[in-house]
Amino acid sequence: MRMRKMKIGFGVTGSHCTLGKAFDAARRLVVEEGAELYPIFSPAVNDTDTRFGTAAFWRQEMKEISGREIITTIFEAEPIGPKHLLDIMVIAPASGNTMGKLVNGIIDTPVLMAAKAHLRNGGPLIIAASTNDGLSIGGRNIASLLNFKNVYFVPFGQDDPVHKPNSLVANMELIPDTVAAAMKNEQIQPVLIEYLN
Repeated sequence: MRMRKMKIGFGVTGSHCTLGKAFDAARRLVVEEGAELYPIFSPAVNDTDTRFGTAAFWRQEMKEISGREIITTIFEAEPIGPKHLLDIMVIAPASGNTMGKLVNGIIDTPVLMAAKAHLRNGGPLIIAASTNDGLSIGGRNIASLLNFKNVYFVPFGQDDPVHKPNSLVANMELIPDTVAAAMKNEQIQPVLIEYLN
């Protein structure tokens, strides 16, 4: 158990098609790695029903995985910084919207507040990108975040180059290994992978 008793913030944003794989990784962090998970949901996940599952379903799943109530407001997320609540934070999936706001200092969701508060303390932030626009309008945001201090990426690649050539998705299975590397201030390599959906 590489992460026994480690306090990991797990921010979930609205790339609904990858929630299942992100939640599988969250479960592994708890069960296999021994981490203590602090879940944080953006409104897009907390309040929205989609063909990938209802908001109530995802809330219940995360409560069962983490054993904790989910942080769902900016007010609840703000003390993460002053209280030094987390050792590390993961955003999985990290939507293009979330990455664009983070790189520009726009803090208008609980996940973004948690990330800002955690980065303020110099803690490592893991990004598991999931965006249809990663190789188009969102590309510059990803490139900027790759150069941010204390920001690490879960390896990512094109998930459907034929039908969605601009889409990039992290291999969510690599979240635990990415966290383990970031604990040593290292970026897991390679960052760019051939991603098979």
